[in-house]
Amino acid sequence: MMDCTDRHFRYFMRQITRRTLLYTEMIVAAAILHGNKEKLLGFSPEEKPLALQVGGDNPQDLAECARIAAALGYDEINLNVGCPSSRVQNGNIGACLMAQPELVARCVEAMTSGGIPVTVKHRIGIDDRDSYEDLAQFVRIVSGSGCRRFTVHARKAWLQGLNPKQNRHIPPLRYEEVYRLKQEFPQLMIEINGGITSLAQAEEHLTRVDAVMIGRAAYDNPFLFAQCDRDIYGDNRTPPTRHQVATAMLPYIEFWLAKGLKLHQISRHMLGLFAGQPGSRAWKRHISENAHLPNAGAEVIASALMR
Repeated sequence: MMDCTDRHFRYFMRQITRRTLLYTEMIVAAAILHGNKEKLLGFSPEEKPLALQVGGDNPQDLAECARIAAALGYDEINLNVGCPSSRVQNGNIGACLMAQPELVARCVEAMTSGGIPVTVKHRIGIDDRDSYEDLAQFVRIVSGSGCRRFTVHARKAWLQGLNPKQNRHIPPLRYEEVYRLKQEFPQLMIEINGGITSLAQAEEHLTRVDAVMIGRAAYDNPFLFAQCDRDIYGDNRTPPTRHQVATAMLPYIEFWLAKGLKLHQISRHMLGLFAGQPGSRAWKRHISENAHLPNAGAEVIASALMR
């Protein structure tokens, strides 16, 4: 979800669901340690509960990242062992680490010193290491280091020959293997990910596993979460309407424009709000054509609502 789940998208999502756990983009450990922490890690209190997702393979660096995350108020830290991009592989980060479960375990053990929960996101396998036995062994080793929650993308990843987009679609989904993990590791929280595009699908998975992660569908059709607080968490708050969500963003937009941000840096995350609805195309077109203009302000969103 690089370039997607930044602080502005997360604030936007909070107008739709208050209870769902949100994640940052994956940020490499070196950037956290040496980069602009406010730019990379800053968030609004309204975004919580919030997890910091990191990439790295150095236990000491990752331990420091966990301490930073705790100090800033993140609710947990997640080690990404599922991203298959070649750029990430070159840094020995992401899915290639599934071939090194002992190293992942050392990283997790070091990260637990940060004082917040440590979770791991991974695939069901990589390349030819994709049997259920390989998957179970990975979870067995890493859970021994203190990790209690595993978010499992139910597809293997081909580290060579497929790009990240292809790795999200071409390898077949193997949900049954994730279900089997939960059966054989009942003491762990097993979360399923991959190909889930509706709350109905999520609710079906929740009869077999502990939690569900939704990625791309959340960005493309964010309003699918409008019923989530009520249907999943039992919250009796009346779900918002799409117009209420957009209207709630206007003061936030004005706040950030006053700080020098450009409208499109926020509005680009709102394009999917009316996905599948009459007028969706006009909504997207009006924002796309006007948000980049000089001095574009919150009125662009307000006028888009009237189309």
